[in-house]
Amino acid sequence: MNLKSDLSAGPPAAAGAPAARKLNAKQRKAIVAGTIGNTVEWVDWALYSIFAKIIADEFFPKGNGAVALLSTLAVFAVGFVMRPVGAAVLGAYADRRGRKKGMTLTVALMAGAGFAIAITPSYEQIGLLSPLLLLVARLVQGFSAGGEFGSSSAFLVESAARGRRAFAGSWQQVSVAGGVLIASLLGTLTTSTLSDEALHSWGWRVAFVLGGLLGLVGLWLRVSVEDTESFTESQDSGRTRTNPVKAMFVEHPAATLRVVGITVAGTLTYYIWVNYLPTYANLTTGIPLKTALLSQTLCLLVFVIALPFAGLLSDRIGRKPTMAAFAGGFVVLAWPLLHLLGDSFWSLFPVQLVGMLLILGYSSNCAVIMAEQFPAEVRATGIALPYALAVAVFGGTAPYVTTWMHESGHSGLLWIYVSVASLISLVVYLTMPETKDKEFK
Repeated sequence: MNLKSDLSAGPPAAAGAPAARKLNAKQRKAIVAGTIGNTVEWVDWALYSIFAKIIADEFFPKGNGAVALLSTLAVFAVGFVMRPVGAAVLGAYADRRGRKKGMTLTVALMAGAGFAIAITPSYEQIGLLSPLLLLVARLVQGFSAGGEFGSSSAFLVESAARGRRAFAGSWQQVSVAGGVLIASLLGTLTTSTLSDEALHSWGWRVAFVLGGLLGLVGLWLRVSVEDTESFTESQDSGRTRTNPVKAMFVEHPAATLRVVGITVAGTLTYYIWVNYLPTYANLTTGIPLKTALLSQTLCLLVFVIALPFAGLLSDRIGRKPTMAAFAGGFVVLAWPLLHLLGDSFWSLFPVQLVGMLLILGYSSNCAVIMAEQFPAEVRATGIALPYALAVAVFGGTAPYVTTWMHESGHSGLLWIYVSVASLISLVVYLTMPETKDKEFK
């Protein structure tokens, strides 16, 4: 498959459907700008989970490592509480004022909070004020992340040619995974090159500073792009809603519930496999963190490269079969994958790789399938808010729940948690309407 030609050429048209249009230069520029801006924003978000054990030592009282780590993960989870708030406020802002303004605001908030984490003194230096400042920074990041998904997803999908919507939307997740990949690289480099003392005293802070600087690059990129035609046409025709949140619930209740169901399995498996598995494997098997991070980095590289191709596959065969393959795969494989985790690179790498390959079916589709549920006047809100609610419940709590299960001696039951969530979403995928050829405004 030639990615370059697929950027400009559409797939064969379905029977009775108009032929796909090519992506023009403006559309390609919008996808590039949206992707890079989102990538650098997610570096800061991912760094927190990668350095969770070190942050636990720095921001909480020493003496009980398990309690400190659980406290750190609780702050991680609390950050997700703000995601629905950010989704409602910033999603509505993007529906009323434009995708560009919404994305510019989110990246500024995320970068500023990343800098704040980097410079916050440790618990030994300022006591309880240290975890309180950490909490505030994570709340701001959660607020930003809540609005980011809706704004950037709407922007990318609305910037696409017909017949290339999943391909364009897949770059939203390319950017998320790309941010995690950069964060993982920073984690791998710092843990591999610095002494334990240097890593704890200043090394992890340098990673957050670099993440904040990349956020400023994302801010500059987002200022330079134009807004989408879908938004400007909606605004010019007077379809803009003064209260997009109310309009979403009142006018599109079925679509709102469907987005929640779509998200359940995707967010749970994503936060376990893509974000937290290195720390979880280190806790449960004793594998060195630097070895686990190396596995994560290599798997993420494969994942990022494969995502646009998975989007192209969805544009050819549909959203339902590709998403059903993801959820059905985890229903069947969750038990063997989690029971194969060991304390070596080669026992972790295949487990992580197979899981990430399955997640392609969700990540390549989530932006486009959610965007296709709503009209332009409530699209950013409709994507952001129900998604953020599901992520807060199932994604934000995933690291805490998995760590608690380990500390309570129930690690062997984690596969049931994953399988049940996957089964719920599988039912949604199999019963939802196919939207690949749906008219889109």
